[in-house]
Amino acid sequence: MDKVMRIASENGLVIFSKSSCCLCYTVNILLTDLGVSPYVHEIDQDPEGKEIEKALLRMGCSAPVPAIFIGGKLVGSTNEVMSLHLSGNLLPLLKPYYSFN
Repeated sequence: MDKVMRIASENGLVIFSKSSCCLCYTVNILLTDLGVSPYVHEIDQDPEGKEIEKALLRMGCSAPVPAIFIGGKLVGSTNEVMSLHLSGNLLPLLKPYYSFN
């Protein structure tokens, strides 16, 4: 869990991902299209990937990936991010991370 929190706090916008996950790709494209550049940590390419996966589940993720952190806080997975976007509440969270600030 320490590694997850370190990565999340060192990078303002983080997606814990697996390179073969279509939902991870979709969330990354959504965020990129909204004008932000998330840090994507591919847990299937990390030697500690299994431990990271377990830590994300312990933190409350319904599925280990995608797990999205904004400002060091777990937002959730695809459903939570899409719900925030559809309700208009995602853009204010992303404002500090716009690449055109």
